Amino acid sequence: MTENSTLTFSKLAPADTVGHVEKQSLINFLYNHLDEFGDDKADIEKAIDYALNRGSHPGGVIVVARDGNEVVGCVVVNRTGMAGYIPDNILVYIAVHGEYRGQGLGGRLMEKTIAETKGDIALHVEPHNPAKRLYERLGFENKYLEMRWKRK
Repeated sequence: MTENSTLTFSKLAPADTVGHVEKQSLINFLYNHLDEFGDDKADIEKAIDYALNRGSHPGGVIVVARDGNEVVGCVVVNRTGMAGYIPDNILVYIAVHGEYRGQGLGGRLMEKTIAETKGDIALHVEPHNPAKRLYERLGFENKYLEMRWKRK
């Protein structure tokens, strides 16, 4: 971030009308800036559509940081619809543009996301992901060991 940066944060919610061009811009941003922790564009699009409540989903929240008109950060959270026995929300994606990393933008995005969601938030993070320290500073705890069974 430069001294002249004009960072703005906006929440995209199920009630918003997100056009095709803006949605593709977010998909491309996440695909390009999730680095080794990313997914393919089709899966990113599914998570965005879910958060925007396109279909019969509980919805979610998308928080976008822009410097002027350029997307420099994005968080996608999906509601689980299972409050009580599973956290209310799952953080699916967070990405910060490479040129903006290490300057506090990820923390600001997470703080805005926490403020905009209702209920608990769960996330999965690789042990070697540098963002793990951010999540711990924000109060996330490692409560469970995740195990997965994959259909072959």
